[in-house]
Amino acid sequence: MRGLRSPLWGVLLMTVLLVVYIVLVGQRAVAFLSTGIPVGVGIGVALVVIAVIGALLLVLELRFGLRITRLGARLEREGGAPDDVVDVRPSGRPARAAADELFPAYRAAVEAAPDDWRAWYRLGVVYDTAGDRKRARAAMRTALTHAR
Repeated sequence: MRGLRSPLWGVLLMTVLLVVYIVLVGQRAVAFLSTGIPVGVGIGVALVVIAVIGALLLVLELRFGLRITRLGARLEREGGAPDDVVDVRPSGRPARAAADELFPAYRAAVEAAPDDWRAWYRLGVVYDTAGDRKRARAAMRTALTHAR
């Protein structure tokens, strides 16, 4: 039943929910702007700004995810995807200690070839497995930069 657990479904659900939220905020913004009362207009303008920022962030995140997915598929086609097996907890999440043990080898690969997007991508995967999302995203951004 892999299909229902696919990350794509989560992304689609969150995207739909965020779009609905942005539309509702936009409707409220129009309602406040149409009051003509200075406070209402101010709130309406603030809501428009929030809706625009939300839409922009949504587009940027979807773009980032799509580019990373393409890069991962490219690495997979080349046969360079990490093939290390990490123990998982009963919840299905990777055991952090096992992921931490993999980290030095992937970090050394990046230090040996700092311009290799493949090494950066693999390091990002290990960071993500270890639960360090901030560093994982930074490594993936670096991979995208070097892949161009």
